[in-house]
Amino acid sequence: MSLFTRTIMAAEPVTSYDGLVIIMGLGLVFVGLICLIAICYLLGAILKRFNKNEEVKPAPAAPVAAPAAPIENRQELIAAISCVIAEELGTSVSAIRIKSIKKI
Repeated sequence: MSLFTRTIMAAEPVTSYDGLVIIMGLGLVFVGLICLIAICYLLGAILKRFNKNEEVKPAPAAPVAAPAAPIENRQELIAAISCVIAEELGTSVSAIRIKSIKKI
Protein backbone atom coordinates (compact mmCIF):
# COMPACT_ATOMS: atom_id res chain seq x y z
CA MET A 1 0.00 0.00 0.00
CA SER A 2 1.18 3.44 -0.79
CA LEU A 3 1.25 6.37 1.58
CA PHE A 4 -1.68 7.99 -0.23
CA THR A 5 -4.03 5.03 0.25
CA ARG A 6 -3.06 4.70 3.92
CA THR A 7 -3.93 8.39 4.47
CA ILE A 8 -7.33 8.01 2.85
CA MET A 9 -8.14 4.88 4.80
CA ALA A 10 -7.15 6.56 8.07
CA ALA A 11 -9.54 9.48 7.52
CA GLU A 12 -12.82 9.51 9.38
CA PRO A 13 -15.87 8.47 7.40
CA VAL A 14 -18.16 11.27 6.23
CA THR A 15 -21.39 11.35 8.20
CA SER A 16 -24.71 12.80 7.18
CA TYR A 17 -24.36 15.51 9.85
CA ASP A 18 -21.39 17.24 8.18
CA GLY A 19 -23.55 18.88 5.51
CA LEU A 20 -26.07 19.95 8.14
CA VAL A 21 -23.35 21.60 10.22
CA ILE A 22 -22.06 23.53 7.20
CA ILE A 23 -25.55 24.70 6.23
CA MET A 24 -26.35 25.73 9.82
CA GLY A 25 -23.07 27.69 10.08
CA LEU A 26 -23.62 29.57 6.82
CA GLY A 27 -27.24 30.23 7.71
CA LEU A 28 -26.30 31.61 11.11
CA VAL A 29 -23.73 33.95 9.56
CA PHE A 30 -26.22 35.34 7.03
CA VAL A 31 -28.93 35.78 9.68
CA GLY A 32 -26.41 37.68 11.83
CA LEU A 33 -25.45 39.95 8.94
CA ILE A 34 -29.10 40.66 8.14
CA CYS A 35 -29.68 41.55 11.80
CA LEU A 36 -26.72 43.96 11.73
CA ILE A 37 -28.10 45.67 8.64
CA ALA A 38 -31.52 46.00 10.25
CA ILE A 39 -29.99 47.50 13.41
CA CYS A 40 -28.03 50.05 11.32
CA TYR A 41 -31.18 51.13 9.47
CA LEU A 42 -33.11 51.38 12.75
CA LEU A 43 -30.44 53.51 14.41
CA GLY A 44 -30.24 55.72 11.31
CA ALA A 45 -33.99 56.33 11.44
CA ILE A 46 -33.83 57.15 15.16
CA LEU A 47 -30.96 59.61 14.67
CA LYS A 48 -32.77 61.31 11.77
CA ARG A 49 -35.79 61.83 14.00
CA PHE A 50 -33.66 63.51 16.68
CA ASN A 51 -31.85 65.69 14.14
CA LYS A 52 -35.14 66.96 12.65
CA ASN A 53 -36.07 68.49 16.02
CA GLU A 54 -32.97 70.69 16.07
CA GLU A 55 -33.11 73.94 14.13
CA VAL A 56 -30.74 74.10 11.24
CA LYS A 57 -28.98 77.43 11.27
CA PRO A 58 -27.79 78.70 7.90
CA ALA A 59 -24.04 79.01 7.60
CA PRO A 60 -22.74 82.58 7.58
CA ALA A 61 -21.76 83.88 4.17
CA ALA A 62 -18.10 83.61 3.32
CA PRO A 63 -16.25 86.91 3.52
CA VAL A 64 -15.51 88.54 0.21
CA ALA A 65 -11.84 88.24 -0.65
CA ALA A 66 -9.97 91.47 -1.09
CA PRO A 67 -8.67 92.10 -4.58
CA ALA A 68 -5.17 90.81 -5.10
CA ALA A 69 -2.40 93.30 -4.63
CA PRO A 70 -0.35 93.99 -7.74
CA ILE A 71 2.93 92.13 -7.93
CA GLU A 72 5.75 94.49 -7.11
CA ASN A 73 8.70 92.66 -8.68
CA ARG A 74 7.26 90.65 -11.57
CA GLN A 75 10.68 89.72 -13.03
CA GLU A 76 11.71 87.89 -9.84
CA LEU A 77 8.40 85.99 -9.82
CA ILE A 78 8.87 84.87 -13.43
CA ALA A 79 12.46 83.83 -12.67
CA ALA A 80 11.37 81.76 -9.66
CA ILE A 81 8.54 80.08 -11.59
CA SER A 82 10.79 79.26 -14.53
CA CYS A 83 13.43 77.76 -12.18
CA VAL A 84 10.85 75.51 -10.56
CA ILE A 85 9.45 74.37 -13.91
CA ALA A 86 12.96 73.73 -15.29
CA GLU A 87 13.88 71.69 -12.21
CA GLU A 88 10.69 69.64 -12.45
CA LEU A 89 11.11 68.97 -16.17
CA GLY A 90 14.85 68.36 -15.86
CA THR A 91 15.76 70.92 -18.52
CA SER A 92 17.65 74.18 -18.66
CA VAL A 93 16.01 77.46 -17.72
CA SER A 94 16.90 78.89 -21.11
CA ALA A 95 14.77 76.17 -22.78
CA ILE A 96 11.61 77.44 -21.05
CA ARG A 97 9.57 80.34 -22.38
CA ILE A 98 6.76 81.69 -20.18
CA LYS A 99 4.21 83.58 -22.27
CA SER A 100 1.72 84.61 -19.61
CA ILE A 101 0.95 84.20 -15.90
CA LYS A 102 -2.61 84.12 -14.58
CA LYS A 103 -3.65 83.82 -10.97
CA ILE A 104 -5.97 80.88 -10.35
